[in-house]
Amino acid sequence: MADGFERVARNAEEIVTREELRELCGRTTKRAYIGIEPSGQAHLGWKIVAEKVRDLSAAGFDMTVLLADWHAHINDKFGGDLDRIRTAAEYIKDALEALGVPRESVRYVHASEYIGDPGYWERIIRISKATSLSRIKRAMDIMGRKEDELELDSSRLIYPMMQVADIFHLDVDLAYGGLDQRKAHMLARDVGEKYGWKKVTALHTPLLPSLTGADRMDPLDAKMSKSRPDSAVFVTDSEEDIRRKIKGAFCPARQVEGNPVLDLCRLVLFPYSGPLKVSRPAKYGGDLVVGSYPELAGMHASEKLHPADLKSAVAGALMEMLAPARRFFEGHPDNFEAVRKFTATR
Repeated sequence: MADGFERVARNAEEIVTREELRELCGRTTKRAYIGIEPSGQAHLGWKIVAEKVRDLSAAGFDMTVLLADWHAHINDKFGGDLDRIRTAAEYIKDALEALGVPRESVRYVHASEYIGDPGYWERIIRISKATSLSRIKRAMDIMGRKEDELELDSSRLIYPMMQVADIFHLDVDLAYGGLDQRKAHMLARDVGEKYGWKKVTALHTPLLPSLTGADRMDPLDAKMSKSRPDSAVFVTDSEEDIRRKIKGAFCPARQVEGNPVLDLCRLVLFPYSGPLKVSRPAKYGGDLVVGSYPELAGMHASEKLHPADLKSAVAGALMEMLAPARRFFEGHPDNFEAVRKFTATR
């Protein structure tokens, strides 16, 4: 069994800093959080999140999941309807449980529980005084928005500062999120240093790329997105949907970099499922088990494994991985069905 530091650090894209994390893991008491905006159905990237939440809890962190309802309101999720957003927040609890996070292992907090606290807004004012307007605009990609969209609604300027204020209001030692949350976490570190507040450690896991092979130079277009269903595998997708999406995914022969099917293997399947089983006719080499990602990438690059066989193997592995989540939602359908309805009608 890996020690606390090794468990928390595994499969991370970035840690700021590793020395700080190692020191934190040696403490008896330590607090971490992730903020999740209630905004739609959970896709395969949530598997990475769930596993890291489990890692943090197992390493002794008091883990808080912030259900960022007011943030979702600012970001116009579900048309800004707070009732729908709060139903989606309950769905987040279901999704994480379906992916293996026991409810009792984390503390769920709604942003609405403290949005009226004067101390919270005092922090937002102090953060705004310590931050340039241009930096706040650059941080808007944490919302999945581009800078020019600010012209539509000035409340979006508040969003990055709220995220930084959340970190200090919740009094955490470690802020966890996908790599798209980096700008907010770095801002929190800079503000904390300026005011003598706690300088939080930041932990980032990778983002899953769009299955469509979208423009990888644009971080808002290149990742899996719940708003583009064919770009993502959802945790409740049927086996038929998973096969269809993976079959249609971008996967050029010999291409390793920028190949979303291989990225699924590198970021999800090998870390959390282990070796990849490939079934194929004897005339094409017969069945095999690929033990590591470098081995798989080499086989693909040298055309020892056809893209169709790779896709079939990946689809089968994803179906097996997500089967427990599908079974969970079969028994707990209410919040999921509500969110799916909201998504279809917005």
